[in-house]
Amino acid sequence: MRITRLLGAALLTLGLAAAAVAPAAADSSPSPGASEDAAGPTRAGTSFRTATEFEQGQTATARASVGDYLYWSFPADAGQRPTVRATVKLPETHAAETWRVDVYDGLRRRQACQYGAQTRTAPADAASVELACVLRTVRAWSEPWANDPLPGTYYIRLTAVNLSASDLGQSVDVEVRADSKDMGGAAAVDGSLAEPLVPGIALRTETDGEGDGDGEEKSSSAVLAALEPEDGWTSGWWSDRWVWTAVGGALASLAGVAGYRLTRGSGRPSRVPPGV
Repeated sequence: MRITRLLGAALLTLGLAAAAVAPAAADSSPSPGASEDAAGPTRAGTSFRTATEFEQGQTATARASVGDYLYWSFPADAGQRPTVRATVKLPETHAAETWRVDVYDGLRRRQACQYGAQTRTAPADAASVELACVLRTVRAWSEPWANDPLPGTYYIRLTAVNLSASDLGQSVDVEVRADSKDMGGAAAVDGSLAEPLVPGIALRTETDGEGDGDGEEKSSSAVLAALEPEDGWTSGWWSDRWVWTAVGGALASLAGVAGYRLTRGSGRPSRVPPGV
């Protein structure tokens, strides 16, 4: 009877843990409705220094010429696995074109794609070409010599390669989007960066309305990149690893109690035969 009670307690503990982890998993999935309505910037940069910033979940658009290098940037935090998608709407008349999307981290190190069509060749009759790059999970900490993706700003570079002379300069419409999946406690590591890998110092101008002339006084302050995750950097310190660690400890305690009760016996001394 006692063993049955212990098993029931163990099952109840597992049920509570699953109920606690399920909402966290649901929250980590992007909302399609909210993502589709997010409006992003309508231009692209031409270098790392002029890359156009946009938030994850937004769709950045731009009109450019074939042969240009187009740059965007977005923030990614520890525990996220970013996915970058790009769609290029080609002109009505064009030769076969090969387009490529590359992703770089805050140190401008090119990050390899786990999977996805990073390079695609559009035939002459194609109306558009779609590219995708699924990065590795962003780590909170890494060895200095490693090329692991770390928290900070990520750059997207989109361009066409192996072009014919007749296609150079033609107008195209581009859409770029970045989303992330929260990998939870499976991606947690014992360590963290002192600061995220973000672009260099920028200036932000503020007005306090106490100046002379036009009634406003402007002051400049040094800040890092303008965009960061919604809850701030290293916002993913809480993960389901904490829940399963607690569950494991509770189950180990219950198993110890059950083993003790099974092996200790009835606790009564055995009868000694008469005359001994």
